Amino acid sequence: MVTTSAIPSSATEAVKRMAAAANDFLNSLDSAQRRTASFEFAGDGRDTRDERYKWAYTPTDRNGLLVSDMTAEQRDAAFALMETGYSARGAATAHRIIELETVLYEWENMSNNVSRWGRSVERYWFSVFGTPGSVDEPWGFRVGGHHIALSANIINGEHVSILPLFFGANPATIQHGSRKGERTLVEEEDWARALLTSLDGDQTKIAVVDQVAPADILTTNVRSVDPNVAPVGIGFSALNDGQRDKLVSLVKHYVTRAADDLAANYWRAVESVGFDDVTFAWAGPATVGEGHYYAIRHPRFLIEYDNTQNGANHIHSVLRDYSHDWGEDLLAAHYRVSH
Repeated sequence: MVTTSAIPSSATEAVKRMAAAANDFLNSLDSAQRRTASFEFAGDGRDTRDERYKWAYTPTDRNGLLVSDMTAEQRDAAFALMETGYSARGAATAHRIIELETVLYEWENMSNNVSRWGRSVERYWFSVFGTPGSVDEPWGFRVGGHHIALSANIINGEHVSILPLFFGANPATIQHGSRKGERTLVEEEDWARALLTSLDGDQTKIAVVDQVAPADILTTNVRSVDPNVAPVGIGFSALNDGQRDKLVSLVKHYVTRAADDLAANYWRAVESVGFDDVTFAWAGPATVGEGHYYAIRHPRFLIEYDNTQNGANHIHSVLRDYSHDWGEDLLAAHYRVSH
């Protein structure tokens, strides 16, 4: 477990961006909308559980303010807030994932397989926790909907965690219309498969832990992740230099979904621990179009990816940190000092 002192997480510019965007969003709302979108950071009287920890990647309903209940100006403010958590690439991917709801709606109607959940770019919820810009008390925001889960937690006016960080895609490859063949989360799939296929026979026997992939990521949407849930596979020391480079590049691709300054902070923390104890596990065949899964275990984080549903055309992928999810390590340090 990595201690808080090992996390170079100061990101004052990110905090300024987030605070300004969060206040712009809240100030664009009327009083009723603001009540719907606002929660206490430590919990909320509307539910006995801590609202801040609730997250999902399925199309189920969430708490917060729905995009469909916003004006055009409010939607612009909401998505501007969302973008403060992502890099340019991450934000573009998030918007693409949301846009896939329209594609999925068309495909399900064409296939006579209409979901009971509404497929709409307007079924995304925005929530703000605490007082944006506060230095003395933690605050944060959340964006949630089908295949998008972003939770930013800001502590002491300078420390930020946006983990867990989830992206999904359905369809991963568009199967109809003028955009047929377009893919989402390409690198997450292709780079991992390239690593797998670069292994020799003995390495493959260690890395491939099952011939059948699990139906979903094994950590699901639990509040605190247990690294032992995921398979181990092949260790970093058992890879050659080129294979190690492939694995490190894949990890960095997940990290750099986050805003550049946040990703740089986290990457420095990862490098300070090193990769010697990293493992890579694969389940399922290597064949394109067949259901597959992989997990990357590190002393401080876990990456999981699964593509088995809807004929292996439905991706779930996530970066979880054993102590830094929800900013728990930062919060623990904050409360030790402040209380």
